[in-house]
Amino acid sequence: MSRRVLAPAAILLVGMSACGSDALPARQVAASAEKALEQETGVRPDITCPKELESKVGATARCTLTAAGDPTEYGVTVTVMSIDGDTPDLQVEVDPEPSG
Repeated sequence: MSRRVLAPAAILLVGMSACGSDALPARQVAASAEKALEQETGVRPDITCPKELESKVGATARCTLTAAGDPTEYGVTVTVMSIDGDTPDLQVEVDPEPSG
């Protein structure tokens, strides 16, 4: 995986709509993190989150990032930083080293 994807995109903030739910679906969290990293780096990674993310300040989810053509996996932490109405602001942080 290109370091270009990781270094400048280590921590990003992204807002997403909670749609009136107490939890954000795992697929929605992953898609928002992918989009944020793509906007930052120009490369869209593949992110998988195994669990939904509670729509509460301080809640976190651990996800996995891979890039096309590279089997190396990186951990990703998605954290709810604040909530404005129904829109939580998420921090997306890519681990500096590969998993495992």
